[in-house]
Amino acid sequence: MSRLVKETQTQLKNLIINAVEAAVAKGELPECELPQFIIEKPADKKNGDFSSNIAMAGARCFRKAPRMIAESIVSNLNLEGTLFERAEIAGPGFINFYLSPQYYSEIVADVIKCGDSYGRSDYGEGKKVIVEFVSANPTGPMHIGNARGGAIGDCLACVLDAAGYDVWREFYVNDAGNQIEKFATSLEVRYLQACGKDIEMPEDAYHGADITEHAEAFKAQYGDRYADCSSEERRKALVDFALPKNIKGLEEDLKRYRIVYDNWFKESTVHENGEVERVINTLKEKGVTYESEGALWFKASEFGNDKDIVLIRANGLPTYIVPDIAYHYNKLVTRGFDKAIDVLGADHHGYVPRMKAALTALGLDANRLDCVIMQMVRLVRDGETIKLSKRSGKAITLNTLLEEIPIDAARFFFNLREPNSHFDFDLELAAKQSSDNPVYYVQYAHARICSILRKAQEQGFTLGTPDTELLNLLDTEEERELIVHLSALTDEIVFAAKNYDPARITHYVTQLATLFHKFYNANRVMLEDKKLMEARLYLCKAVKDTIYNILTMLKIEAPEVM
Repeated sequence: MSRLVKETQTQLKNLIINAVEAAVAKGELPECELPQFIIEKPADKKNGDFSSNIAMAGARCFRKAPRMIAESIVSNLNLEGTLFERAEIAGPGFINFYLSPQYYSEIVADVIKCGDSYGRSDYGEGKKVIVEFVSANPTGPMHIGNARGGAIGDCLACVLDAAGYDVWREFYVNDAGNQIEKFATSLEVRYLQACGKDIEMPEDAYHGADITEHAEAFKAQYGDRYADCSSEERRKALVDFALPKNIKGLEEDLKRYRIVYDNWFKESTVHENGEVERVINTLKEKGVTYESEGALWFKASEFGNDKDIVLIRANGLPTYIVPDIAYHYNKLVTRGFDKAIDVLGADHHGYVPRMKAALTALGLDANRLDCVIMQMVRLVRDGETIKLSKRSGKAITLNTLLEEIPIDAARFFFNLREPNSHFDFDLELAAKQSSDNPVYYVQYAHARICSILRKAQEQGFTLGTPDTELLNLLDTEEERELIVHLSALTDEIVFAAKNYDPARITHYVTQLATLFHKFYNANRVMLEDKKLMEARLYLCKAVKDTIYNILTMLKIEAPEVM
C-alpha cells in the first residue's frame, strides 16, 4: 500500500490502543490483555473512512457491553495532530473514524513529491523473477494468440518491476523437436516443387505462404543444387537458411510491439550443454523412473499428476517434455531465479501438473514455478467473429493486426480482461478515436490535464512543492473521491503482481480517468479564487502524473495533445 495509507492505518491502530490504555488507567475498563481487532474500510462511505470492531472483540475481556466499551474508547481518543478529525459509534459498538482534510492534502502532496516513482514499491524485495512469454514456434509468423500473450506477459513483467522484483524477460525458442521436423518437411516439399518435382505437401505440414517464400528465396540463392542430394542434407540446409530469418522476424515484430527480451533461450542449448541428459539421470538416480515396452517412464502419478509420462520413447528419442523439464531446471537451478513464471495458452492445462511433478521429483520446490493460463481471443468486426485458419495460411498475424489498429490499443485491449478469461477483441472499437475506446479515453484525460496546466502557466502559475494547508481546500465529494483513488495505486500494483493480473492496472487507470472527468465536470479549475484554483491545479497535476506513470509502465504513450 502507499506510504501514507500504511502510515494512516498504523496511526489509527496506535490511537485505539492508546485510548484503551487511557480508559484502563482511569478505571473505566478493567485491565486485561488487549484482544485481536480489525481495522477495515467500510463498503459504505457513510460509515466513515475506517471502521474497527475493537469494542465487540473486547466484550469478553472487558466484561462489558460492546456499546459501553466503544463509548469509553471514543471518550479517551486523542485525535490532536493526527490525520483523523472525528470518531462515531454505530450499531452494537462499531467505531467509525473519519479522516481530516490533512489526510487528503498529504496524498496529493505525496503523489507530486514522488513524481515518476509514484506507485512503485519494494514489495518484491528484489527477488529474481523470470517471465517467459510468447515463445511462439519459430516455424512461422506470430498469430493473434501470441499478440495477447505478448501484451499480457510484457505488462505483467512491467507490473512486477514496479512492485519491486528484479525481472527478466525471456523467449524460449523451440529450435529442436517435432515442429522443426515438420518445418523441414514443409520447406523441403516446397523447394522440390519449385525445382519442378511432382510431390505433394502432407496434410499435417505447414501450408502458409511464408513456407513458399522461404523455399523460393532458397532456390533463388542456391538453384537446384540441393534437389538431388540426400534428404537429410537438403532439410538441414533449408532449416539453417529459414530458421534464423524467422527468429529475426519474430524479434523485429516483437520490438515493434514494444517488447524487448533480456534473452532468447534456444531449446537446443539444453541438449548441447548436457542438461537434458542430466535431468534424466537425476530422475533415474532418485528411483522415480521405470521401463515399459522399451520406453523410459517417469512416475509422475506419485507427484500429483494424473498419470505417468514417457520420458524416452522406444526409439531412444526424448519426448518434448524432457527438454522443457531441463529448461525449467536451468531457470531455477543453473541460473538461480527465485521464481519462474510462464504465460501459456489454454491448451497447456495438463502441462502444468506434469512440469510441477517433475520439478518436485528433482528435489525442487514446485511452487517456484507459476503458470499464467491464457484463454483464447476472438477477433470481432461489425459484431461478427472473424474466422481464422492457421493451416490454410490465412491466420491474422501480429503484423496484420498492428497494421489495422494502434499499438497502444493492442497493448491496452489485451489487458482489459484477466488472462484466464475469454476475450472478444473489437477491431472497430480499438481503432476508434472516441471516449468509447478505453485507451483513447485515458489518453484524452492526460492530454486534457496537460492543456489545463499549459493555460495555467500562461496565466503565471508555476507549480512547485504544494503547501498542504492550501490543499486542504480540496473538500468537495468529487475531489476527495479522486484523491482516495489516487492513494490506491501502490496497492493495485502489488495486487496485480501477486495475482499475475495486469488487467487490474488498466481498470485502475480507466477508473482514474472517469473520476477525473467527473471532478472536472463538477468543479471549475480556472477560477477567480486563485488559492482554490492553485489547489485544484495541484490535484490535476497529481492525476496527470499518475496516468503518465501507469501508461509509461505499460509502454503506452501518454500524449500531451490530442
